[in-house]
Amino acid sequence: MFVDEVQIDVIGGKGGDGCASFRREKYVPRGGPDGGDGGRGGDVVLRANRNVASLLALANQRVWKAQHGEQGGSSQCHGANGADLVIDVPVGTMVFDLKHDLLLKDLDEDKKEFIVARGGNGGKGNVRFKSATLRSPTMASPGEPGQARSIRLELRMIADVGLVGLPNAGKSTLLSRLTKARPKIASYPFTTMTPHLGFAQIDRDRGFVIADIPGLIEGASQGIGLGHDFLRHIQRAGVLLHLVEPAPLDGTDPIRNYLTIRRELEQFDDELGRRLEIVAVTKNDLPEAVVTQKRFKDELNIDASLISAVTGYGLKELVEKIDAILKPQSRW
Repeated sequence: MFVDEVQIDVIGGKGGDGCASFRREKYVPRGGPDGGDGGRGGDVVLRANRNVASLLALANQRVWKAQHGEQGGSSQCHGANGADLVIDVPVGTMVFDLKHDLLLKDLDEDKKEFIVARGGNGGKGNVRFKSATLRSPTMASPGEPGQARSIRLELRMIADVGLVGLPNAGKSTLLSRLTKARPKIASYPFTTMTPHLGFAQIDRDRGFVIADIPGLIEGASQGIGLGHDFLRHIQRAGVLLHLVEPAPLDGTDPIRNYLTIRRELEQFDDELGRRLEIVAVTKNDLPEAVVTQKRFKDELNIDASLISAVTGYGLKELVEKIDAILKPQSRW
C-alpha cells in the first residue's frame, strides 16, 4: 500500500525530576544536600531514508512519543537522558505544522534530519539551590514537559524526469523498458494506481530517476480522477516527459489531449507550466504516429520524438535528449 500523506502528533520526552536528598554518612560531618539533576527528555527526530518508499509505517499510529528522562539520584547522581525517537521517512518528505499550515522542513536529501519535537530539560536537584544563606535546601525542581506538536507529512518524490500523459499513453511500459521498475501494465486505463520510481542507467557513473505518475484526466487539478492526489510528485522533476498516444481508443484527438494535460499542469502549479518538457509520440508502428508527430511541428512548433516502448524504437535518442537537458543540473 502506498501512503504519501499522514497527520501525526509528536511529543518530546519529559525531563526527569530533580532529586532532594542529604548526605547521611557516618564520618562526614554536616553532610548537606546532594540531590542530582534529572535527565533530559528525548527528542523526536525525523530522518530521510532512501530505503523507505512510503509513509505507510506512520499511517496506523497517531501519537509518537520520545522517552522520558530519569529522575536524579542522591550523591549528586544525574538521571539518565531519555533516548531520542528517530522516525525514518522517505526522501522528499515535507514537514508541515498542522495548526499553522507552515512548512517546517523539507527532507530532500538522504540522511537529512530534523528535530520536530524537543525533549524537556531535566529538573534541578537540591544541591543546585545551596547558597551562603540557604545551607540546607529541601526543594528540587520538576522536569520540563517535552514539546508537543501536530504535524502533517507530505511526500513529494525526488525525480529528475516526471512522466505525464493521459491514461494508457504508455508511461508504465516506458518506465519498465528504461529502468528496472516493474509497474502494472495492461491495455486499459488507470493500471497505475500509485507513483513509481525507476533509475535509468546511461553509463557506469551516470543516470537519472524517472517518476511514473498515475494518468491524468481533464479536471485533475480540481480533484477529478487520480491525478490530483499525485501531481505534487512531479513538482520537483527537472524535466517533464509528456507521452502522447497517436490513436486513442476513445477516438479523441491526440493534440487536444496534449493541450488538456498541459492546462491541468498549469492550473495545478504555474511553475509546472514553465517546466522544461520533452514530447514523445508513442506506438510508432501505428500509421497515425508519424501524422501526429508532423502535426505537433506544424500546429504547435514542437519537435516531438517518435518512440516505441515495446520495440525500443527511438529510446536511445530519447535518453540522450533527456541527458542533454539534465547534465547541467544532474545529481547523479
